[in-house]
Amino acid sequence: MARNPRPDLPGIAQHVIQRGNDRMPCFYDDEDRRRYLTALRHVATRYTCAIHAYVLMTNHVHLLATPASTGAVSRMMQTLGRLYVSDFNARHKRTGTLWEGRYKSCLVGGNRYVLACHRYIELNPVRAAMVAKPCDFLWSSHAANASGTNDPLLRPHPAYLSLGRNTNERLQAYRALFDEVLSAQDIDDIRAYIQQQRALGSERFRAAVEQKLGRCASIRPAHRPPTARKAL
Repeated sequence: MARNPRPDLPGIAQHVIQRGNDRMPCFYDDEDRRRYLTALRHVATRYTCAIHAYVLMTNHVHLLATPASTGAVSRMMQTLGRLYVSDFNARHKRTGTLWEGRYKSCLVGGNRYVLACHRYIELNPVRAAMVAKPCDFLWSSHAANASGTNDPLLRPHPAYLSLGRNTNERLQAYRALFDEVLSAQDIDDIRAYIQQQRALGSERFRAAVEQKLGRCASIRPAHRPPTARKAL
Protein backbone atom coordinates (compact mmCIF):
# COMPACT_ATOMS: atom_id res chain seq x y z
CA MET A 1 0.00 0.00 0.00
CA ALA A 2 1.35 3.40 -0.96
CA ARG A 3 2.18 5.70 1.93
CA ASN A 4 0.44 9.03 2.21
CA PRO A 5 2.75 11.96 1.51
CA ARG A 6 3.77 13.97 4.54
CA PRO A 7 1.75 17.15 5.09
CA ASP A 8 3.70 19.94 3.45
CA LEU A 9 2.81 23.57 2.83
CA PRO A 10 5.20 26.45 2.08
CA GLY A 11 5.53 28.96 4.88
CA ILE A 12 4.14 26.57 7.52
CA ALA A 13 6.48 25.22 10.20
CA GLN A 14 7.17 21.50 10.40
CA HIS A 15 8.22 19.53 13.44
CA VAL A 16 10.63 16.87 12.18
CA ILE A 17 11.98 13.84 14.00
CA GLN A 18 14.48 11.29 12.70
CA ARG A 19 15.65 8.30 14.72
CA GLY A 20 18.71 6.12 14.55
CA ASN A 21 18.15 2.65 13.10
CA ASP A 22 16.82 0.26 15.76
CA ARG A 23 17.17 3.14 18.26
CA MET A 24 20.96 2.91 17.99
CA PRO A 25 23.14 6.05 18.39
CA CYS A 26 23.40 8.41 15.45
CA PHE A 27 26.09 10.46 17.21
CA TYR A 28 29.13 8.82 18.79
CA ASP A 29 30.89 12.00 19.86
CA ASP A 30 30.78 15.78 19.77
CA GLU A 31 32.61 15.87 16.45
CA ASP A 32 29.70 13.95 14.92
CA ARG A 33 27.33 16.57 16.29
CA ARG A 34 29.41 19.44 14.93
CA ARG A 35 29.54 17.83 11.51
CA TYR A 36 25.79 17.20 11.52
CA LEU A 37 25.04 20.84 12.35
CA THR A 38 27.46 22.05 9.67
CA ALA A 39 25.77 19.84 7.09
CA LEU A 40 22.31 20.92 8.29
CA ARG A 41 23.22 24.58 7.93
CA HIS A 42 24.46 23.95 4.40
CA VAL A 43 21.37 22.07 3.21
CA ALA A 44 18.92 24.37 5.02
CA THR A 45 20.42 27.30 3.13
CA ARG A 46 20.49 25.38 -0.13
CA TYR A 47 16.81 24.43 0.04
CA THR A 48 15.62 27.63 1.75
CA CYS A 49 14.39 26.08 4.98
CA ALA A 50 14.46 28.26 8.10
CA ILE A 51 15.53 26.30 11.19
CA HIS A 52 13.92 27.65 14.37
CA ALA A 53 14.76 25.00 16.98
CA TYR A 54 16.68 21.73 17.21
CA VAL A 55 18.09 19.17 19.59
CA LEU A 56 20.60 16.42 18.88
CA MET A 57 19.86 13.53 21.22
CA THR A 58 21.98 10.38 21.30
CA ASN A 59 19.78 8.35 18.99
CA HIS A 60 17.44 10.87 17.39
CA VAL A 61 17.07 14.43 16.19
CA HIS A 62 14.27 16.99 16.47
CA LEU A 63 13.99 20.00 14.17
CA LEU A 64 11.47 22.80 13.80
CA ALA A 65 11.76 24.18 10.28
CA THR A 66 9.76 26.31 7.87
CA PRO A 67 10.19 25.67 4.12
CA ALA A 68 9.90 28.42 1.54
CA SER A 69 8.49 25.97 -1.00
CA THR A 70 6.67 22.66 -1.12
CA GLY A 71 9.04 19.71 -0.87
CA ALA A 72 11.93 21.75 0.52
CA VAL A 73 12.04 19.96 3.89
CA SER A 74 12.01 16.58 2.17
CA ARG A 75 14.87 17.56 -0.13
CA MET A 76 16.77 19.02 2.81
CA MET A 77 16.42 15.85 4.88
CA GLN A 78 17.32 13.54 1.99
CA THR A 79 20.47 15.49 1.17
CA LEU A 80 21.38 15.85 4.83
CA GLY A 81 21.01 12.10 5.28
CA ARG A 82 23.33 11.31 2.40
CA LEU A 83 25.97 13.82 3.48
CA TYR A 84 25.95 12.95 7.15
CA VAL A 85 25.74 9.16 6.83
CA SER A 86 28.57 9.07 4.29
CA ASP A 87 30.75 11.15 6.59
CA PHE A 88 29.69 9.21 9.71
CA ASN A 89 30.42 5.83 8.15
CA ALA A 90 33.82 6.97 6.90
CA ARG A 91 34.80 8.43 10.30
CA HIS A 92 33.75 5.34 12.24
CA LYS A 93 34.73 2.73 9.66
CA ARG A 94 31.27 1.28 9.34
CA THR A 95 28.82 0.56 6.53
CA GLY A 96 25.08 0.39 6.11
CA THR A 97 22.12 2.46 7.11
CA LEU A 98 22.09 4.84 10.05
CA TRP A 99 18.51 6.13 10.11
CA GLU A 100 15.35 4.23 10.94
CA GLY A 101 13.32 4.52 7.75
CA ARG A 102 11.78 7.83 6.73
CA TYR A 103 11.75 10.81 9.00
CA LYS A 104 8.40 11.84 10.48
CA SER A 105 6.96 15.33 10.42
CA CYS A 106 3.82 17.30 11.17
CA LEU A 107 2.69 20.80 10.33
CA VAL A 108 2.58 23.30 13.21
CA GLY A 109 0.36 26.38 13.06
CA GLY A 110 -0.31 29.21 15.50
CA ASN A 111 2.02 30.93 17.94
CA ARG A 112 0.99 28.84 20.94
CA TYR A 113 1.67 25.58 19.17
CA VAL A 114 4.93 26.74 17.59
CA LEU A 115 6.25 27.86 20.98
CA ALA A 116 5.05 24.62 22.58
CA CYS A 117 7.13 22.73 20.00
CA HIS A 118 10.11 24.97 20.80
CA ARG A 119 9.78 23.97 24.44
CA TYR A 120 9.15 20.29 23.68
CA ILE A 121 12.26 20.11 21.50
CA GLU A 122 14.60 21.95 23.83
CA LEU A 123 13.30 20.11 26.93
CA ASN A 124 14.09 16.69 25.44
CA PRO A 125 17.39 16.35 27.35
CA VAL A 126 15.62 17.26 30.60
CA ARG A 127 12.89 14.65 30.07
CA ALA A 128 15.63 12.11 29.30
CA ALA A 129 17.36 13.02 32.61
CA MET A 130 20.53 13.97 30.75
CA VAL A 131 20.59 17.46 32.30
CA ALA A 132 18.66 19.33 34.99
CA LYS A 133 17.94 22.41 32.86
CA PRO A 134 17.77 22.92 29.07
CA CYS A 135 20.56 25.51 29.25
CA ASP A 136 22.90 22.77 30.50
CA PHE A 137 22.66 20.83 27.22
CA LEU A 138 25.13 22.01 24.59
CA TRP A 139 23.57 20.48 21.49
CA SER A 140 20.29 22.30 21.13
CA SER A 141 18.97 25.69 20.08
CA HIS A 142 18.18 26.72 23.65
CA ALA A 143 21.29 28.81 24.27
CA ALA A 144 20.53 30.93 21.22
CA ASN A 145 16.78 31.22 21.75
CA ALA A 146 16.96 31.84 25.51
CA SER A 147 20.27 33.64 26.01
CA GLY A 148 21.15 35.14 22.64
CA THR A 149 24.20 32.97 21.99
CA ASN A 150 25.17 33.27 18.33
CA ASP A 151 23.98 30.30 16.28
CA PRO A 152 24.24 30.87 12.52
CA LEU A 153 21.95 27.90 11.86
CA LEU A 154 18.85 29.52 13.36
CA ARG A 155 16.25 31.84 11.88
CA PRO A 156 13.53 33.13 14.25
CA HIS A 157 9.93 32.12 13.63
CA PRO A 158 7.31 34.92 13.74
CA ALA A 159 5.97 33.33 16.94
CA TYR A 160 9.35 33.89 18.56
CA LEU A 161 9.59 37.46 17.27
CA SER A 162 6.14 38.19 18.74
CA LEU A 163 7.49 37.62 22.26
CA GLY A 164 8.89 41.15 22.50
CA ARG A 165 9.66 44.44 20.81
CA ASN A 166 13.41 43.92 20.93
CA THR A 167 15.99 41.21 21.51
CA ASN A 168 16.17 41.61 25.29
CA GLU A 169 12.40 41.44 25.68
CA ARG A 170 12.22 38.34 23.51
CA LEU A 171 15.00 36.55 25.38
CA GLN A 172 13.40 37.32 28.73
CA ALA A 173 9.96 36.21 27.56
CA TYR A 174 11.38 33.04 26.04
CA ARG A 175 13.17 32.10 29.26
CA ALA A 176 9.95 32.70 31.15
CA LEU A 177 8.21 30.07 29.02
CA PHE A 178 10.49 27.46 30.57
CA ASP A 179 9.52 28.46 34.10
CA GLU A 180 6.22 26.70 33.48
CA VAL A 181 5.95 22.96 33.04
CA LEU A 182 4.93 21.84 29.56
CA SER A 183 1.60 20.16 30.22
CA ALA A 184 1.12 16.44 29.78
CA GLN A 185 -1.64 17.22 27.27
CA ASP A 186 0.72 19.34 25.16
CA ILE A 187 3.35 16.58 25.24
CA ASP A 188 0.79 13.93 24.26
CA ASP A 189 -0.59 16.09 21.44
CA ILE A 190 2.84 16.88 20.02
CA ARG A 191 3.79 13.20 20.06
CA ALA A 192 0.50 12.04 18.55
CA TYR A 193 0.47 14.59 15.74
CA ILE A 194 4.01 13.85 14.66
CA GLN A 195 3.48 10.09 14.95
CA GLN A 196 0.44 10.29 12.69
CA GLN A 197 1.99 13.09 10.61
CA ARG A 198 -0.96 15.47 10.78
CA ALA A 199 -1.36 19.21 11.52
CA LEU A 200 -0.85 20.43 15.07
CA GLY A 201 -2.81 23.60 15.78
CA SER A 202 -6.28 25.01 16.27
CA GLU A 203 -9.37 23.52 14.66
CA ARG A 204 -9.39 26.44 12.26
CA PHE A 205 -5.79 25.73 11.26
CA ARG A 206 -6.49 22.03 10.70
CA ALA A 207 -9.58 22.85 8.63
CA ALA A 208 -7.50 25.18 6.43
CA VAL A 209 -4.86 22.48 5.98
CA GLU A 210 -7.48 19.91 5.07
CA GLN A 211 -8.94 22.26 2.47
CA LYS A 212 -5.55 22.89 0.90
CA LEU A 213 -4.25 19.31 1.00
CA GLY A 214 -7.55 17.49 0.48
CA ARG A 215 -7.01 15.01 3.30
CA CYS A 216 -7.45 14.58 7.02
CA ALA A 217 -5.24 16.78 9.21
CA SER A 218 -6.50 15.62 12.62
CA ILE A 219 -5.22 12.67 14.60
CA ARG A 220 -7.27 9.51 14.80
CA PRO A 221 -7.90 7.67 18.07
CA ALA A 222 -5.36 4.98 18.83
CA HIS A 223 -8.11 2.46 19.54
CA ARG A 224 -11.51 2.38 17.97
CA PRO A 225 -14.44 1.67 20.29
CA PRO A 226 -15.71 -1.91 20.06
CA THR A 227 -18.68 -2.40 17.79
CA ALA A 228 -21.87 -3.72 19.35
CA ARG A 229 -22.64 -7.33 18.57
CA LYS A 230 -25.70 -7.93 16.47
CA ALA A 231 -28.47 -9.90 18.11
CA LEU A 232 -28.43 -13.54 17.10
